[in-house]
Order: sequence, then C-alpha cells, then structure tokens
Amino acid sequence: MKTLRDNSLTIVLVTLTLLTIGGMLLTGWSVYDHELADHAANLIGLAAYAKSGHFLSSLFENWESEFLQMSAYVMLTAFLFQRGSSESKDPDKVADQDEDPAVKQDDSEAPWPVRLGGFAQGVYSYSLGIALGFLFVLTFILHLRYSADAENAEAMMHGQPTVSIAEHVVSGQFWFESLQNWQSEFLSTAVIVVLSIFLRFRGSPESKPVAAPHAETGA
Repeated sequence: MKTLRDNSLTIVLVTLTLLTIGGMLLTGWSVYDHELADHAANLIGLAAYAKSGHFLSSLFENWESEFLQMSAYVMLTAFLFQRGSSESKDPDKVADQDEDPAVKQDDSEAPWPVRLGGFAQGVYSYSLGIALGFLFVLTFILHLRYSADAENAEAMMHGQPTVSIAEHVVSGQFWFESLQNWQSEFLSTAVIVVLSIFLRFRGSPESKPVAAPHAETGA
C-alpha cells in the first residue's frame, strides 16, 4: 500500500493516458472506416488502423505539443519570472533557488552524476530540459512522418498524387496541424502562471498557500 500511495500520482496519470489512447484508437477507427466507406474503399481492422498515419499522426501531433510546452516551460522558468505566481522563482531570491551542485559532490545520497562531477555533473544539471527537448524533437519527427502517410492515404483515395516527407514538411497542412496545438499549449501555460497569482487550490503543490499574499512568488 505504501508503494501505491507513494506513486499514486504517476499510476493515475499513466492509467488515464492508456485509457484515453484506447478511446482515441477506437473512436478514430470508427471515423476512419466511415471515411473509407464513403469512398468505396476497403475497410481496415483495428490492428491495421493502430499502425495507420491517420491514428499515429494525431497521436504524435499531440505528444509533440505537450513536450514542446514542458521543455519550453522548464527552460524559460530558469531565466524568466512572474512576480506573485506559484509557477515562478522569486526574482528577489534567485541566489537561493539552487545551490552549486559541486558542494554536494561528497554527499552519498546525491545522484551519481553530482558525485562524479565534471562533465557528467554539468550535463545532469540541465538533464530535464535536455530530455524534454529530445522528446519534442522525436515526436515532431514522428508526427511529420505519419502526417505525410495520412496525407498520402487521403490523396490516393481521391486519385491525387502523393507527396514526399520533404514536400510535406513545408506544406501548410503540416504546420497548421502543429501550430494549432502549439498556440494552445503556450496559452494554457500563460493562464496558469497568471491565475496562480490570485487563485488557490488548497493542498496542491502547484498553488501557493491559501492565505499567502498575492505578491508572494513561488509555491
């Protein structure tokens, strides 16, 4: 039970992720088969749909925007501030936010890159942003690949010529798919940064204490 309690947030979020992917798969399959039927094309099974550009393009399109949001947020909050927000460091206490990891190099409980020092410590110091940035680039590439597949499948149904990935990456369709998600991620992040100045949610680490003054910065 202690393991479940200590990891409950991750367990619930991963479970919700899998359930919603399953729902997306089933509903997307239904939509796609109706589209195929409208064009007198052969219907496909669920396994085939799960590997199709129609499904994978939509999946990675959303993941791409989420990893862009998270990587940008992690990196921007290292240098930029919003006074009063629980999502920002206090601009008057920057020096107190994160001590030099080198002072913990001899701490047996410190992560091993910190204890190793040098290059490993330097990379580890920015590893969260690096990992999220890598996931953004990876999902961007996967979205591009399967978005091209989806466009080509649509083109073949209409007897139109197909396009290469190089042609698709400069197309309005691909960038419309990406930017419609990117703008919503930046907007939602800006909204929580600003709302957390004035509003509270008791018990959440994303909120300041209920009685904290609006000018107090940081959770």
